[in-house]
Amino acid sequence: MGRYVLRRAGQGLFVLWAAFTISFFVLYLLPSDPAALMASGGGEADQVDPALLDALRAQYGLDRPVLVQYGDALWHALRLDFGTSYSSGAPATQLVLQALPETLKLTAAALVLAVVAGAGIAIASTFPRATWLRHALASLPPLGVALPPFWLGLLLLQWLSFQLPVFPAIGNEGAISLVLPAITLAVPASAALAQVLARSLRGTLDEPYVETARAKGASRARVHFGHALRNAAIPALTVLGVLVGGLLGGTVVTETVFSRAGLGRLTVTSVDAQDIPVVQAVVVLSALVFVVVTLVVDLLYPLLDPRIDARQKAVAA
Repeated sequence: MGRYVLRRAGQGLFVLWAAFTISFFVLYLLPSDPAALMASGGGEADQVDPALLDALRAQYGLDRPVLVQYGDALWHALRLDFGTSYSSGAPATQLVLQALPETLKLTAAALVLAVVAGAGIAIASTFPRATWLRHALASLPPLGVALPPFWLGLLLLQWLSFQLPVFPAIGNEGAISLVLPAITLAVPASAALAQVLARSLRGTLDEPYVETARAKGASRARVHFGHALRNAAIPALTVLGVLVGGLLGGTVVTETVFSRAGLGRLTVTSVDAQDIPVVQAVVVLSALVFVVVTLVVDLLYPLLDPRIDARQKAVAA
């Protein structure tokens, strides 16, 4: 197990390096000039004083060769120093850490909703005896996956904020302001989770050991929850690990629609301003979350199915 964890940690470090490198060169290749964007303040870049442009490029090191800029940025990133924001002049790491708590609240609320709703729909679509009811419930996940998050967010705003003023339309004021953004994020995620878990449950319920349990007189609920659900959860656990990264990325759209302060809105404004230090800090943080969640999911597999641990030990021997 120790060797496996070390190998996965090495792969995680490679992912972090690749995310940093790709984001750096993609932002560098954009046609706009960060110094011109800073000097113009959103106005016409061609009307900026050339001397001011040169001074800004020298101040932020933008006049150096790209490989020198990359090597310097990578060296500082290894010490969690992503440089100074071109837009605000504050440290990029500080801006990201200030925006992170609100995004974590939103992501955690959406994840809880997605897991509860996804597992509930999957179980409800496989448990009833009535075929028509199982088919009706099984049609919900494809519908949820097909709904665009921005459209769903606007629909919820129109219905529950403007027509029925139940929830606030914008802002970060308390737990009630989390409800609509969390639902917007959770619906597609719960649908994907329900689709995978329901399909896995149907396959597991046809396994010979489940037939044996039925033949021994186990109740329908005992077969469903005591025998099938645990083994069927492994594919859903894999999807859940991917969904955590997807929920974090989905905050870009959701926080924009609901005008919430957070990592998503910080990313949008930083990309607009070609603020390379802040964007790279966000990208590396997102990659780190994805790597950690994937590693945790991998370590949970043997707890659900001991045969996986046995196979890993056999390969290591």
